[in-house]
Amino acid sequence: MDMEYLQNLDVQLLVGGAVAVLAIAVGAAYLFSSKKPKDPENFKEFKLVKRLQLSHNVAKFTFELPTPTSVLGLPIGQHISCRKEIVKMIFVGSHSDGIFFNILYHATCLLSLLISVNSMQSVANIIGRFRYQPGQVRAFGMTAGGSGITPMFQVTRAILENPNDKTKVHLIYANVTYEDILLKEELDGFAAKYPDQFTIYYVLNQPPESWNGGVGFVSKEMIQTHCPAPASDIQVLRCGPPPMNKAMAAHLEALGYTSEMLFQF
Repeated sequence: MDMEYLQNLDVQLLVGGAVAVLAIAVGAAYLFSSKKPKDPENFKEFKLVKRLQLSHNVAKFTFELPTPTSVLGLPIGQHISCRKEIVKMIFVGSHSDGIFFNILYHATCLLSLLISVNSMQSVANIIGRFRYQPGQVRAFGMTAGGSGITPMFQVTRAILENPNDKTKVHLIYANVTYEDILLKEELDGFAAKYPDQFTIYYVLNQPPESWNGGVGFVSKEMIQTHCPAPASDIQVLRCGPPPMNKAMAAHLEALGYTSEMLFQF
């Protein structure tokens, strides 16, 4: 991914409309029950208890749930919205644990600093077209750019932490620099713990001197090497800045993947 990708993503964040969030959830005490209407205007208030700046334009926010036994309750692959005029897009990067849920805000450092710890933020109901059921495909290929890793992380963790789910995951993750790589420790941990089920290939536009991953754009050849070949029992997911998504769509079509095999978050 190059600087054009980053610049286009920043524009999307600063001039977009409603914010979008991707979330992970476990348990049964749902705050956002899948049985409730999917009303994007149905906002609830959560207290922001911690903010951690992860990079120049990504911060991790931790919100408190109403009680120690509360669980956010979002299905895998779904997302929620946060209403904040100055922030245009947010992605959840961690799961709820009964007390807190964590969100990765992909916004500029200046904007993220304007969101105060201990303030109340409005979060809306479940939205999203992706539905995941264990074993629905033999394997996933994934291409992610920047904060586009978050839905991939969500789905990957759900698969790997379910001993009954044998789905394989092949992830290509692109960033500008090494410092931009989000959730690297967790992703590397998955690769070490589940080597027969999960593989990851990092691509950097500006790699450090000692770098053995991919360099430049995610190419058709990289997809061919690191993703499962077209088949009726595989699916390729993609999430990233618009120019990257467009390029990936062209590569995947050229490689013979049909529309039924593809999904863009």
